[in-house]
Amino acid sequence: MRRLYSFMASILIIVILLAALSFYMRSSNSSKQTNKLVIYNWGDYIDPSLLTKFTKETGIQVQYETFDSNEAMYTKIKQGGTTYDLAVPSDYMISKMRNEHLLIKLDKSQIKDLNNIDPLFLGKHFDKHNDYSIPYFWGTVGIVYNKKMLTKIPKHWNDLWSKEYANNIMLIDGAREVLGLGLNSLGYSLNTKNLTKLQKAENKLNRLRPNIKAIVGDEIKGYLIKGDAPIGVTFSGEAHEVLTANKNLKYVVPSEGSNLWFDNLVIPKTVKHKQEAYAFINFMLKPENAARNAKYIGYATPNVKAKNLLPAAIKNNKAFYPDNETIRRLEVYNNLGKKWLSIYNDLYLQFKMYRK
Repeated sequence: MRRLYSFMASILIIVILLAALSFYMRSSNSSKQTNKLVIYNWGDYIDPSLLTKFTKETGIQVQYETFDSNEAMYTKIKQGGTTYDLAVPSDYMISKMRNEHLLIKLDKSQIKDLNNIDPLFLGKHFDKHNDYSIPYFWGTVGIVYNKKMLTKIPKHWNDLWSKEYANNIMLIDGAREVLGLGLNSLGYSLNTKNLTKLQKAENKLNRLRPNIKAIVGDEIKGYLIKGDAPIGVTFSGEAHEVLTANKNLKYVVPSEGSNLWFDNLVIPKTVKHKQEAYAFINFMLKPENAARNAKYIGYATPNVKAKNLLPAAIKNNKAFYPDNETIRRLEVYNNLGKKWLSIYNDLYLQFKMYRK
């Protein structure tokens, strides 16, 4: 009987030791997970010195991972299994992710300095009360032109149809952007679900074919810098890069209307370090940090106080900081839904396939 008691006591001791070891390992693992933040962002989309500064000020270590498209980011977060505490999706993707319950509703009591964001950039349709997103950067779609290679400067979408620009125009490869310039040139909404208007835009784009030299992706920047084409339709962020590299290049946002895009900070459902995420949001809302980031990236900051800290040559440049009247004529892309997104993509594909 004593042997039985001794055996049972040994088993009990082993169970207690295993439980203690398990608790220790969980505690150890938990401690390793604190003071850490996993950010999922576009490549080269933050000043690296800010990550170092954030860690120095807070003690929070940053793990920075990147994606190259909204769709890739969306898929990874939807699949789960990987911890991301902050992500930076674009406007239309926020609407999609919110509807699919992939985002955490923000606790605004933990967010300081939200009033630094220009009211013009709050309350957009994709997040009407900014319950899920904080504006990070914004920009436009417009026209880059080489002033030395042209005698006539394009200022409006309809100017692109001039015979003088035969085989002189490069377009960024995007269904919404290319169909958008067709829609804007006719005075239609970038989010129209009127098939007749979409077909009219496609027909007008077909008449632009003789002027189109190429439809390309990121390489449009290199082509414009080298002078392979005197005109390009692209995003303001890319425009900033090429203007910096070639002083003969200029950028204009047609006053009749264009796309207004946003990239935003959100907390995805995969979050494991929520307090650290709020700490980083507050860090980036500080004017001095947002201004440093804007100078490094070259995109427009929605932070009013940060903008005031920028050099006059940047903050007074209406190509990248259009006046309020122009901004009010710009449109944010809506999440069209599968049916209409497919229609847009099909019309664009037809235009690309039969361009020559």
